[in-house]
Amino acid sequence: MIQIARPLLGEAEAEAAREAVLSGWVSQGPAVAAFEAEFARLTGAAHACAVSNCTTALHLALLGLGIGPGDEVITVSHSFIAAANAIRQCGAMPVFVDIEEGGYNIDPEAIAPAITPRSRALLVVHQVGMPCDMAAVMRVARAHGLPVIEDAACAIGAEIRTPEGWQPVGAPIGDVACFSFHPRKVITTGEGGMLTTADPALDARFRLWRQHGMSLPDTLRHASDRVLFETYPERGFNYRMTDVQAAVGRAQLTRLPGIIAARRALAARYGALLAAVPGVTAPAEPDWARSNWQSYAVRLAPGLDQRAVMQSLLDRGIASRRGIMCAHLEPAQADVPLPRPLPRSEAARDRAVLLPLYAQMTGEEQDRVVEALAAAVAAGAVPA
Repeated sequence: MIQIARPLLGEAEAEAAREAVLSGWVSQGPAVAAFEAEFARLTGAAHACAVSNCTTALHLALLGLGIGPGDEVITVSHSFIAAANAIRQCGAMPVFVDIEEGGYNIDPEAIAPAITPRSRALLVVHQVGMPCDMAAVMRVARAHGLPVIEDAACAIGAEIRTPEGWQPVGAPIGDVACFSFHPRKVITTGEGGMLTTADPALDARFRLWRQHGMSLPDTLRHASDRVLFETYPERGFNYRMTDVQAAVGRAQLTRLPGIIAARRALAARYGALLAAVPGVTAPAEPDWARSNWQSYAVRLAPGLDQRAVMQSLLDRGIASRRGIMCAHLEPAQADVPLPRPLPRSEAARDRAVLLPLYAQMTGEEQDRVVEALAAAVAAGAVPA
């Protein structure tokens, strides 16, 4: 079976976890602090705060920007449902806008028409590892005085060209960026997340809230030669990352350049192979973006049945996934008002197929995927 994704884990991660376990400090502690510092250096962020997963990161980012009941947050429906859920958990309402033509990220031209007196923030998603057009997004955000959260769950290692040169996603162009370390992502800690920001006040809030609103972190109390009593000035959450996870994350960070290089080479090879497959459109990078190719999403021509194509692949031992979900089509978010139709989002969900891609993928495996896809398309890929 050729899997849709496969984390690259080995002896380095096993030894790192072992050392954390044997250290006696397995909850949030020194390994988390080291992971945060290394992640900040890698992304160029001023501050990085580790949390339990990217959904909790999104929740803290929204709360940190003051999002609450009655507010509206402009975002895309075309994303994993966690973003919409996090907005609702703040008591706010998502306002869904459509994605760009031919791509998977927010259409910057759709933002301004969606702004109302209740708009308080934008939440943009760097979908499947392809950066958003942040220059265009920020022009709209600045014109209307709206803060910007970057859902960078899929985008570690991706880059955006700025007037100063290529900038890693995570040195936020917006106000906060949120990352995931789920096993489907480019690097993993099993579960886990990270917030990056240039704002020290925001970073301080994230650190306070992730640990129950506790005034003193455990590391400070345990290191002190005096008895210290903590206080709880604000209500918080248990959104902590463990030291075991962070130790694995540190080992994963050392692999990141090689992982990104491998994924980019595989994506280029996919593009060359798929050029000969009619009815299938390969993804392409704009000249201002470098994807990390967290997922490889192809588009099927009209008339090809997505489910039938995927079943044909599965019958040949190849896993795939349908296009990114649309939150507004799910029962959990069906009560969200939809001011405008989202035809591009729905078409992307229904006509895109994610093909297997992982750093260890061989050329032989890639050839099998393309051959199976070509056979499915040639057969018409219509429902049985």
